[in-house]
Amino acid sequence: MNDILTRIEISKDYLNFSAGHFTIFSATERENLHGHNFQVRCSLIAEVGNNGMTFDYGVLKRILRELCDALDERVLLPRMSPHLRLAAQGAQVVATFGEERIPFLERDVLLLPIRNVTIEELARLLLARLCERPELNQMPIRSIELGVSSGQGQWAFAEWESCRWETQ
Repeated sequence: MNDILTRIEISKDYLNFSAGHFTIFSATERENLHGHNFQVRCSLIAEVGNNGMTFDYGVLKRILRELCDALDERVLLPRMSPHLRLAAQGAQVVATFGEERIPFLERDVLLLPIRNVTIEELARLLLARLCERPELNQMPIRSIELGVSSGQGQWAFAEWESCRWETQ
């Protein structure tokens, strides 16, 4: 194979979201509700084309920004947690953890298809949402690594690798 590959990393100041959450450690222990200014970055391995470029990564930056904006200024709650019950009650979402009843305004909450609101789960979720975007199907991407940080020096990464190129 004579393909020339390169690694592109996108790490912009605007790739962030501010959100409230609490991590659930067990059926009886959770953090207090608090917030983070989460950062997101993404790196890809892709083929370099005859024009000296991998692809227009302005498209990737736009998608990443949209993914971050969708989580911004919300309380994030995990729909798939075995320890948290969620119920809509009028204009509220009520989270029940053990004997605690935790009400939120529905407009402030985002229910996510994850088990826990951790950087590990957020990285997996954002990577899955990125890979669902049809714009990426036209790009010669071999692999993607997406990272989420909840603070300086604390990152979790999720990875995806294409099987398209292996069968060529």
